[in-house]
Amino acid sequence: MALPRLTEKQIKEDPEQQLRKFERTKDFLVAIDTDGCVTDNMSGKQMLIFHPQFMEFYQLWEIESYYREIAEYYNLFSVDRGCNRFIAIQLILTTLQNRKDVQQVLQEKRMKLPDIESLNRYINYTKENKLGLGNPTLEEFLNQNPLDLVLYKLLGWSEAVNRTFPHISAKIPPFEGVKECLKLMAQHADILIVSKTPYADLANYWEAQGIAKSVQIIAGQEMGSKGHHIEVAKKAGKYEDDQVLMIGDGGGDLKAVKENDGLFYPTPPGQEQEAWDNFSEAFQRFIKKEYKGEFEDKLLEAFKKSLLTSPPWQEGGYDHIRSYREKQEMRKALYSKLNPQGRLLIL
Repeated sequence: MALPRLTEKQIKEDPEQQLRKFERTKDFLVAIDTDGCVTDNMSGKQMLIFHPQFMEFYQLWEIESYYREIAEYYNLFSVDRGCNRFIAIQLILTTLQNRKDVQQVLQEKRMKLPDIESLNRYINYTKENKLGLGNPTLEEFLNQNPLDLVLYKLLGWSEAVNRTFPHISAKIPPFEGVKECLKLMAQHADILIVSKTPYADLANYWEAQGIAKSVQIIAGQEMGSKGHHIEVAKKAGKYEDDQVLMIGDGGGDLKAVKENDGLFYPTPPGQEQEAWDNFSEAFQRFIKKEYKGEFEDKLLEAFKKSLLTSPPWQEGGYDHIRSYREKQEMRKALYSKLNPQGRLLIL
């Protein structure tokens, strides 16, 4: 089945209907995340785009080390890795507000953090109306609250991120072996791409890398949550619980498939290549109905250990400069390779 080409207008007008057009053609369903799972772009998009863009929009460069440390923890190294961009901002701003060391620096530099209440209202609005978090629903909320200047700036940041991201992402190929694994999966399973990235960016990446041929449909942030993507496809195709597998790198991916009673194959941060190297054996177990139980439990145990559950600033003996320097070589390498003229604090 050819991958349907959807315009952004079509997606905005009827995302639910677009997803419900998913049709079962194989015995199994495999849902796959992209960022940080199929391609090693998670660190790049956060450190090079999301974080500096936000500091630029809200003039937070004076607390760059604190912002980056907190943002990297939530977006890359914790159980919240891969969460929606607006949820991440909510977590980051809440933490900045609650840290006494940050508040002291803000007072010394006579700075103020962005108001978080508007963001909280928008997130609650999407929950109450069962809508996905993304630019379309943020625009909808702004149409109802036209004087909320804080959210206009937030939308501007999100749009700027979307415009910049493809230029970085396009330079990063899929992990070695991904193409072969997709061909293997396509023999037995329908493939659904689930993501919190905008549809256009996803479709462009999969097409540009020549890996879209085996995919039935791509579901981006405009179509709701990853859990919703899987729920609709599972019901439409009438797959049994043990016929559904999710491949992902974050706690949100695990939650998305488990709330639909499916199975999970992790690509743990820092171990993605190893996971793809071992995928063939795992997939054979999956199609033979030998995946659930001891085999999956062992993978999940290792996966959960790879994601932090408490931040460094809550640990004894915490030193901010030492904590910031722990990821400094990673930041320097990314900037050197992909944005050598970019602004980056070196301590």
